[in-house]
Amino acid sequence: MSIPQNVNIVDNILPIFKSWVPEWMIKIVLFILLLPSIVLFFLPITNIQAAAGYYGSEPADMQFSVALFYAGYVGSYSLERRFFNYLAAREYFILFTFLLLLTSWICYQTHEVYIFFPVRFMQGLLFASTVNLSLSLMFTRLRSERAREVSFSVFFGLLICALPFNNIVTADLIDHFNFHIVYKVALFSYLPSLILLPLTMNRIRLNVRFPLYKLDWQSFALYSMGLVLLGYILIFGQEYYWFADRRIRFSSLGFICLALVFTLRQRAMKRPYIDLRIFRSRNFKAGLLVLFVMYLCRFVSGITNGYFSSLLGFDPMHISYINVFNLLGLISGTIIAACLVIQKKNIRYIWCIGFILLLIFHLIMFYHSDVQANEFNYFIPLYIQGFGIGLIMVPTIIYTISSVAVSRGTSAAAVSLAIRYLGFCASIALINFFELYGKSRHYNAFQDHLTALDYPVAQHMQTQANILLTKGLHPGLSAKGTEKLLIATVNKQDQVRFAMDYYELIAWLIVGLLLLIALSPYLGKTIVRLRSKRLSPA
Repeated sequence: MSIPQNVNIVDNILPIFKSWVPEWMIKIVLFILLLPSIVLFFLPITNIQAAAGYYGSEPADMQFSVALFYAGYVGSYSLERRFFNYLAAREYFILFTFLLLLTSWICYQTHEVYIFFPVRFMQGLLFASTVNLSLSLMFTRLRSERAREVSFSVFFGLLICALPFNNIVTADLIDHFNFHIVYKVALFSYLPSLILLPLTMNRIRLNVRFPLYKLDWQSFALYSMGLVLLGYILIFGQEYYWFADRRIRFSSLGFICLALVFTLRQRAMKRPYIDLRIFRSRNFKAGLLVLFVMYLCRFVSGITNGYFSSLLGFDPMHISYINVFNLLGLISGTIIAACLVIQKKNIRYIWCIGFILLLIFHLIMFYHSDVQANEFNYFIPLYIQGFGIGLIMVPTIIYTISSVAVSRGTSAAAVSLAIRYLGFCASIALINFFELYGKSRHYNAFQDHLTALDYPVAQHMQTQANILLTKGLHPGLSAKGTEKLLIATVNKQDQVRFAMDYYELIAWLIVGLLLLIALSPYLGKTIVRLRSKRLSPA
């Protein structure tokens, strides 16, 4: 977000934190406030089967609950600044921390997914407040450009590490208790913030108190409803056979109408909710494209984890331990990215290295996908994928936001956030599409060749029948048992081929993007630079 110009002056004259609080403790307090909300972000899909079973819903419902959180975060980002100016910092912190604690308690208590959904959207709204105010206060304490770039890296490093970190932390917990116990843990994780904030902060405003009139709640409503409808279309579209279902048709029509009204409203307003002039910047549009493709690559982990689970037979706890290598890669890539940004490296150089690493990951997974494999074969690929994502994430967001005028930085941050949301939902839609049509296509292809007249098939079925007979199965049931084993084998091959198709698609997409980056002349001398200390990430 764009912090008002007099924040640093106010911070120097009026102490936001009490005089006895050291600088290192201030950063810890802000970090403790931010971390539980980041963990809360992807919590429903840490173990999607357990979450869906607990709420009596489908896995797609849990994916949609994450999209609702994301939509609340994206939609309220621009509106939240008015509340930031209206309330004193300590009051504001305590208010939304208490509300986050309350929403976590509701998630812990409820079994109904239709109560869970609006609460998740509310958590997204509160998350926007947490992020904006925490990082705004953090940025007022950073005097150098290097410190601000490091802060960007720390925040986005935490954000992209949230999913594998949640998997590691909650895997053993969910294995021993019901899924809702994770919300009880989240509930208690907010208590240190509620204790520390009144003890360490003074009751001081960062700005003159502005009345809460002329709130652009109409734009907020249009924008948020459009985002929710877009997420609904992309996540449930395949399940409902897209436009064959009236729910998707009406949702699509509603989204188009909302998008049109919102665009016309922004063009007519003197102070738009999102300044559409940011799209005149060529660098900004290039950054959005890279960000979108990177998010498609980021959430290919859904395919990878599904492969580990359904084909290799790993339980969720085992999968979470394997993903430690992905987590290490994310951390390493983010650290290296911070160093490259500080050194003012060319953005083309950073993007090329990052996407080449992602291309290597997809090629390795394409050629190493099989129905039987050793887990250590995937340690290095997972690390490479994490390293590539970590390397691209921070420089791309800084590049995108800083490519527009400082006065439009808030709008650029909001649109960058919306593109990340779109990348998350689009990756789910792509995976669902490939899973349905890819599996059915390969299943039909196998059926064309698997006949009783095919000698290898007949020999395989006879071998399996003999094995079943030696295990004590009744001779009259051996033929049916062999057929079921053959069908299970074909289903496994379908899963492998579907995963390979998706890896191939993303690999070709990366190749196309690399060519575009290499052939774009205006990127040759473009460096990543955080131009304003008033810029805060979203």
